[in-house]
Amino acid sequence: MTPQETCWKNPVHFLAFGCGSGLAPKAPGTFGTIAAVLIYLLLQELSLGIYLGILAVATLAGFWLCDRTAKDLGVHDHPAIVWDEFCGFWLTMIAAPAGWQWILLGFVFFRLFDIWKPWPIGWLDKKVHGGFGIMVDDLVAGVFAFASLQAIYYVIA
Repeated sequence: MTPQETCWKNPVHFLAFGCGSGLAPKAPGTFGTIAAVLIYLLLQELSLGIYLGILAVATLAGFWLCDRTAKDLGVHDHPAIVWDEFCGFWLTMIAAPAGWQWILLGFVFFRLFDIWKPWPIGWLDKKVHGGFGIMVDDLVAGVFAFASLQAIYYVIA
């Protein structure tokens, strides 16, 4: 089965494919991050503790979702697998200031670090495999983007 076929038939693949957003023919990671932004709009109103709990569950589940989907497809880190973008963006937005400008800046920072892959992100992307490997480079990109977003807020606030 193709990713397009299996996405709608397998709930594990549906989640790993970012509810279908990873099936975009161009820039699936960017489309996955856009879908993550839409869900973030619901999450941003939660208390920090609940937000962190959801992020932890999503991340732990993501290790398994991404691993299972990659094995089922026979392709490590298939481009359609974008659950890692969801978790990386949500990590970026921990305790983010309110407002669209901060969501947009968090989006831009996360995508830049995820695409650019400065050390150790690029090293992790190449050397670590399985579901953990699929997730970890995006989580570290999320940490870099989080630090950048918070630093800018600290400087201008």
